[in-house]
Amino acid sequence: MDSSSTTTSSRRAPIRATPAPTVRGPAPFAAIAALVALGAAAPLTAQGGADDGEWRYWAGDAGSTRYAALDQIDASNVAELETAWRWRARNFGPRPETYYRVTPLYVDGVLYVTAGFRRVAVAIDAGTGETLWTYRLDEGERGANAPRGNSGRGVAYWTDGEMERVLLITPGYHMVSLDADTGLPDRGFGVDGVVDLKQGLGRPVDPIEDRIGSSSPPIVVGDVIVVGAALPQGGRPPTKEMPPGHVRGYDARTGEQLWTFHTIPQPGELGHETWEASSWEYTGNAAVWTPLTADPELGYVYLPVEAGTGDYYGGHRPGDNLYSQSLVCLDARTGERVWHFQTVHHGIWDFDPPAAPILMDITVDGREIRAVAQISKQSFTYVFDRVTGEPVWPIEERPVPIGDVPGEWYAPTQPFPTLPVPYDRHGVTEDDLMDLTPELKAEALEIAEQLVLGELYTPPSVIVEGGTQGTLILPGSLGGANWPGAAFDPETQRLYVPSATWPTVIGLVNDPESSNMNFIAGRPRLERRGPQGLPIIKPPWGRITALDMKTGQKVWTIANDDTPAFIRDHPALEGVDVPRTGRPERAGLLATSTLLFAGTGGGSMSSDTTGVLRAHDRDTGEILAEIELPSHQTGVPMTYMHEGRQYVVVAVGGRGVTAELVALRLPG
Repeated sequence: MDSSSTTTSSRRAPIRATPAPTVRGPAPFAAIAALVALGAAAPLTAQGGADDGEWRYWAGDAGSTRYAALDQIDASNVAELETAWRWRARNFGPRPETYYRVTPLYVDGVLYVTAGFRRVAVAIDAGTGETLWTYRLDEGERGANAPRGNSGRGVAYWTDGEMERVLLITPGYHMVSLDADTGLPDRGFGVDGVVDLKQGLGRPVDPIEDRIGSSSPPIVVGDVIVVGAALPQGGRPPTKEMPPGHVRGYDARTGEQLWTFHTIPQPGELGHETWEASSWEYTGNAAVWTPLTADPELGYVYLPVEAGTGDYYGGHRPGDNLYSQSLVCLDARTGERVWHFQTVHHGIWDFDPPAAPILMDITVDGREIRAVAQISKQSFTYVFDRVTGEPVWPIEERPVPIGDVPGEWYAPTQPFPTLPVPYDRHGVTEDDLMDLTPELKAEALEIAEQLVLGELYTPPSVIVEGGTQGTLILPGSLGGANWPGAAFDPETQRLYVPSATWPTVIGLVNDPESSNMNFIAGRPRLERRGPQGLPIIKPPWGRITALDMKTGQKVWTIANDDTPAFIRDHPALEGVDVPRTGRPERAGLLATSTLLFAGTGGGSMSSDTTGVLRAHDRDTGEILAEIELPSHQTGVPMTYMHEGRQYVVVAVGGRGVTAELVALRLPG
């Protein structure tokens, strides 16, 4: 390896929402823990978003609010925003990248970001866009085998007030600690600045061949770096034996591994019995592939854990499979579980918690609550007291449909939050099919005859030659919500959630040549498109929803974009008054003290190359301004103050458009 840097039912009852009997935390939390033990209310500490005009975490602050209390750019002048500089990421890999997922960090005049398929760490002057230094770790074949071979979502930052470090997770799953001033590796960290994350998982992992990595940055809690993992997409895993996605903590100064939390519980650990038939021995995944969230005062870190292998068939892992598809709270110093809640029992829909949980201080029925909210692909928002794990509003176990896939193990119930209200549609009936004209509706019905339709949590089905082609699920496995997450305004106590109304067809096949699993996802002839190439589901297909977190009710909902050109100009819709449909894209949100910013997102309907960043009235959703971008927003926007001026920066990319960062500011 060479590195370079340049400076220029009853059996499940005990495993439901389960707070730990004792609450652990660092010294500042001792008084709070004592109050809780005495039955007193814990004092509220504000979750105010990014501080002092900086942006030191991927989502602004450790609580992942995506909020900054900046107001230089407001409703009166946002339409005047102009480009301050553009930074192009063209030459940081074997070919130009177009889907650029990053959100930069801003610390003391410098942006820190990743770029290109080699995932180069870069420092950029925040006022001019000048490149200050770059760093790349040459991982050879190991890097070429990476499951997430892209620029990733960015880096993390740590300081003790003297040392400043930028923390990079490489495609080949190394963690590198870089001097923030020079970009040079910290030789006191790991081995010459590098920690091999394929070591220390508790199960042998081939350093070259086994495909485990991460495209999300770690999170720093005090002097502990908490690291997640990601594996290849799990619809068609080649084998049921995969690396486990255990979460680990490392010393920020030395790189020493401090602890491991087994997301697949080992013998003697809570939840071990939920991995029946010894499936805990070989099942992998159950990783945290999204960015993480922390409460530095409590010393807690919150983990959104994905499903075990594989996404749509769980016959090789019978049981509820704790902690898969759960929100888990750990003591960041020790890795000990504080509390957990499983959002999906024995997941077979790829309904992973898709985004960083959000910490929020809210007032509900006169009670001040230190809360954590987890948005989901299912369009539920699960809200808990972040100290105790108690649900803020009741979450009910309700019966769900049982399937007939041979060898599958089905959970008879799933948890349904009673509040907040869902922010997108659930399940598919004939009433949900495309209906912009009678002819299109008739064709959609004909297509649907080959699919299983049903309510939320209708199970996958086996593809039958000449018969059923799978189950049409809504929200699909991409959401609902996805990795860009939501934004929380602490002033109004509103949560802004971007979501897609886009189904997935899940049809299973037995394919011994591709996998040793009994069933994997097939490639059904019928996917998301319906009559005459139009969507099979009626619009809107993308939306932004504002939720009042004091009541759990909806404040407003709007379509997230205009109607795509290929739909607006489709011959079958000539003369039809098509409403503003939105797009099922991964739009990113940014909240400030005056505005809500939202990009168009990039994805399945982004056939055109131009993009727009919109400024919305946070109270009504009204569009106040549209700022043209060189291409679609692909990373989540961020903002900062630099030399007395507020900037908004967003990563863009698209078909035929090389990835870049675009910085906006007011004239003058």
